[in-house]
Amino acid sequence: MATLRFSFGTMGSGKSTLALQIHHNLASTHLYGLLLTRLDREGEQVTSRLGVAAPAVQVEPDLDIHALAVDHWPLHYLVCDEVQFYTVEQCDQLARVVDDMEVDVYAFGLITDFRGQLFDGTKRMLEIADERVPLQVEARCWCGSRATHNARVVNDMVVYEGETVVVGDTADPSEQKIFGDTVRYELLCRRHYNLGELGA
Repeated sequence: MATLRFSFGTMGSGKSTLALQIHHNLASTHLYGLLLTRLDREGEQVTSRLGVAAPAVQVEPDLDIHALAVDHWPLHYLVCDEVQFYTVEQCDQLARVVDDMEVDVYAFGLITDFRGQLFDGTKRMLEIADERVPLQVEARCWCGSRATHNARVVNDMVVYEGETVVVGDTADPSEQKIFGDTVRYELLCRRHYNLGELGA
């Protein structure tokens, strides 16, 4: 019986690395599947900070994922990265792929946004997934405590308001600003997130 599995964590918990590993392992056994992503920092591919990457289908907001799966039938699996950015409807389409087509879906996403709140896609996946798997790689705050928050840092200040989706990176905070604001993300424990402290 096919399964909808949702694996989640903070930045740095190995989501994309595991997504790429599962896709590689299944494809190497001559199973046919699709790798999907949304708003990957490198464009139409899934990338890991370890330097591994693979081409992927870009999940635009108007993409019908169930229809995509039907168009690529026969299909054995879908590996879906960055599902926190998928629409609620697209999450439901993933469930339909599992239920109607008996295709396994491996979904990966962030648990909360920079405000510490569930993304719409994450919330829906937690509601409908057959399996909910917290990733075991524990990212760390600068203080050494377990990181629980993906803090948005604008011009070296933690911010708590703004658009839910703003693409940034985990760039070196010492990088020189040339034009406009510098936006990046940093992993913090709950205490230092609430205090807005970034360490040395």
